[in-house]
Amino acid sequence: MLLTIDVGNTYIKTAVFEQDILLQKDILEHKDWKISLKNILNKFLKVNNIIVSSVGKLNKEDFLFHTNDITVHFIDENTKFPFTNLYATPTTLGIDRKILASGAVLKYPKKNRLVIDAGTCITYDFIDDNDNYIGGAISPGIRLRYESLHNYTAKLPLLKKDFPSTIIGNSTNQSIHSGVVNGVSFEIDEFINQYSNQYDNFIIILTGGDSEFLAKRLKNTIFANSNFLLESLNQTFQYNKND
Repeated sequence: MLLTIDVGNTYIKTAVFEQDILLQKDILEHKDWKISLKNILNKFLKVNNIIVSSVGKLNKEDFLFHTNDITVHFIDENTKFPFTNLYATPTTLGIDRKILASGAVLKYPKKNRLVIDAGTCITYDFIDDNDNYIGGAISPGIRLRYESLHNYTAKLPLLKKDFPSTIIGNSTNQSIHSGVVNGVSFEIDEFINQYSNQYDNFIIILTGGDSEFLAKRLKNTIFANSNFLLESLNQTFQYNKND
């Protein structure tokens, strides 16, 4: 049994897998994550491996508090991935983007894949049908856009994400919602259109904390899966185990 851990900038997400079956998913606060993690391990006593992906500020030593019966694996430069990295600066490619690319290759073989991760940032990662990681894009996520409007202007309020009632905002709040939510939706749709014009045999995977929120706004056909990174961690672990 495997426990996957994704340490993000905002939350820590975990999932327990029995082979490819997801048994339980949890979203943990950074402040009390160790207690929550111990509770998960006490519930699933058959967990004998943990795999950790971290873009946050936690150190490896933070995970070495469990019993000797559990082996902890960290995604790092020694991890093998099922694609060829053609990024011009391969060492700067984020761990989370590598894992998403890995999951896309392992789950959708022999296709052109665009993985869109809508979280704190929105990342776009393209892997072609020959399993070459080509690159992508990075832009601010929904929360960052709301916060930027508030933090870098004198009077604009800080709002929580919400669907705009119309494309034309008839108040300051509605104008912000229209600019942020419609702006993100238009951005994603146009990225998809540009990729689709260049490549056939093409699939789009939308994941991340805002994936379900955005899926309702997008015009293009997508596979929306908020658990895709955790599933990709499981698949990457199995790939390295069986390699």
